[in-house]
Amino acid sequence: MSEYILSCESTVDLTKAHLEKRKIFYIGYPYELNGQFYQDDLGETIPLKDFYHAMEQGADIKTAQINAYEFTRYFEGFLADGKDVLHLCLSSGITGVLNAARMAKAELEEKYPDRHIYLVDSLAASAGSGLLMERLADLRDEGMSIERLWQWVQGNKLRVNHWFFSSDLKYYIRGGRISKTAGTAGTMLGICPLLDINADGRLIPREKIRGTKRAILALNDKMRLLADKGQNYDQACFVAHAGCPELAMRTAELLNQNFPCIPGGVRVYQIGTIIGAHTGPGTVALFFWGKDRKY
Repeated sequence: MSEYILSCESTVDLTKAHLEKRKIFYIGYPYELNGQFYQDDLGETIPLKDFYHAMEQGADIKTAQINAYEFTRYFEGFLADGKDVLHLCLSSGITGVLNAARMAKAELEEKYPDRHIYLVDSLAASAGSGLLMERLADLRDEGMSIERLWQWVQGNKLRVNHWFFSSDLKYYIRGGRISKTAGTAGTMLGICPLLDINADGRLIPREKIRGTKRAILALNDKMRLLADKGQNYDQACFVAHAGCPELAMRTAELLNQNFPCIPGGVRVYQIGTIIGAHTGPGTVALFFWGKDRKY
């Protein structure tokens, strides 16, 4: 196995056990819940079920970026141990955390001139960046060098397709992604907005769909149209949810029926505290490999 570190941020929304199994390291984002500060640790300190329950009860939640100092402390442990690092950042279309990572990289590569930090703007979010990390771990385990891996991810990251819907619009209204007028009308009509992550790594509303049943069918249709090999898709596929496991399982069951070649079937994860603080409960997301995002 190549001697370098694969690293990401807690916003990949995979489980801690899975990251440890794949030898993927992560740094957690800070957040505040009802005036108390926490470090996102993938649901260990506060189970995600409890986190979303607190949101539904009106909890005051604030998220923050990882700063340059925190990145410096995190990366330095690997460099001091003689390891280079390939680190995947949450999309620059969502956060400015890449700039903080760049500051840490510049400082540390001056201090450790024989070591290198390879930064990747994932242009991805949630388990979309998790799907990307999973492939990077596969390629590392096959013996790919860190330089080639960095080149590969730059050329392939836009192939990760993201599609979301939400059955609760108030958090999208609060975050300014949907206007208050449109959100109020949409709630009355049972509208579930269908969104994706575009080529700039930004979350974009695409369609208005009435009801969760139709929204789940829309996810299936997007995958049929855009996935590698269509309904013969034979790569990993992730579904993630924010406090709505029933909707996620219904989505996964439909996809497993219609895409029978997915190895081991669709894997279901929970959207973590940082992404979930902005989407709110009721969001279901689908991630798969497919056509480049060009829009």
